[in-house]
Amino acid sequence: MATRSKKKPSETRVTAGAVPAEALEGDFPAIDLPVRPPFPPMEARSAERIPGGGGWLYEPKWDGFRCLAFRKGKQVLLQSKACQPLGRYFPELVEALAALPVSTFVLDGEIVIARDGVLAFDDLLQRIHPAESRVRKLARETPASLYAFDLLVDSRGKSLVDEPLSERRRRLEALFAKIPARPEGEASAVLSPATEDRKLAERWISQLGASGLDGVVAKRLEAGYLSGDRSGMVKVKRMRTADCVVGGIRKAQKGEGLGSLLLGLYNDEGELDHVGFSSSFTAAERKEVEKIVKPYQGGSGFSGKAPGGPSRWSQGRSTEWIPLDPVLVCEVRYDHFSGGRFRHGTKLLRWRPDKDPEACTFEQVESPHPRPLSRKRERGVGLIKSFSGARGAF
Repeated sequence: MATRSKKKPSETRVTAGAVPAEALEGDFPAIDLPVRPPFPPMEARSAERIPGGGGWLYEPKWDGFRCLAFRKGKQVLLQSKACQPLGRYFPELVEALAALPVSTFVLDGEIVIARDGVLAFDDLLQRIHPAESRVRKLARETPASLYAFDLLVDSRGKSLVDEPLSERRRRLEALFAKIPARPEGEASAVLSPATEDRKLAERWISQLGASGLDGVVAKRLEAGYLSGDRSGMVKVKRMRTADCVVGGIRKAQKGEGLGSLLLGLYNDEGELDHVGFSSSFTAAERKEVEKIVKPYQGGSGFSGKAPGGPSRWSQGRSTEWIPLDPVLVCEVRYDHFSGGRFRHGTKLLRWRPDKDPEACTFEQVESPHPRPLSRKRERGVGLIKSFSGARGAF
């Protein structure tokens, strides 16, 4: 049975994965498939409500790392959302995919790690480590799984990117019908649940948050696989979060320590606008965060709207700020966004080394209004058992 190493939550939150996306960059070897890395995955626009009206397929939004998995024969490659190689960080998953009875495929899914039936994102961040020995130790202690929700290349080596989602899902379920379930606690590939029942999707989002469900994704059934595009998929999160670039810092009012992280989002002109701050740290966390950002001080900072100067609200507080190289991405929780900024301070949730800074745009906090466009037997392992009534649950 896999053993679990214990870490202080606050220590993990402010240090794990605190590296720029470029630290994960690397070249992919050639692979004989019609869809090859780097291949930008299909993306989603944010919405406040689950869309209805028919023509949608609803899926859980897992709290993990987005991943495209490529296999041809014995060769397996893993690619992040930002088109970075992920295989060295999840060797147990590479081995598990290489052992599947299907030798050719390209899957789109989410890498997750579960602890006692609950998804543990911090354990994923711990994998972003330069030491191979450390990564392999964690792979044994906290094995990862790939929850697959789309099929881009089938077992015959045929590209499915131009096929509608309804057909891709049918073939994805057929592929997983050939794959035997593995015991819980082992690295595995798992078929992510899906349903056309909007009421069931609403129950997921209201009842399964404690298990690590991040929200619900709605996809148009008639849409092909829109690489790098947001028009065919909508995401509805349980809580309001955004991935932001850290463009600068402010010093504390008293002393020389860190006061707050200054957050930015890229606008339509490709400029980084200042949109708010995060300062919800303990004294110990502030010291850790200050160490993290120090190497990036003196960078270009915000190329668009920059933090303002003194105002009637400053009440004598220092408004000076220090620019950083805009390479660190963090996920923050917020309560309200309007007028081009977070109306109150945000809470740092975690670092996101798997996200490209330039992908941190205002689309995350805008609310589009998309127009609307056979249940099968259930099999389940771990968290998937919670999704009763879902189509093709594995």
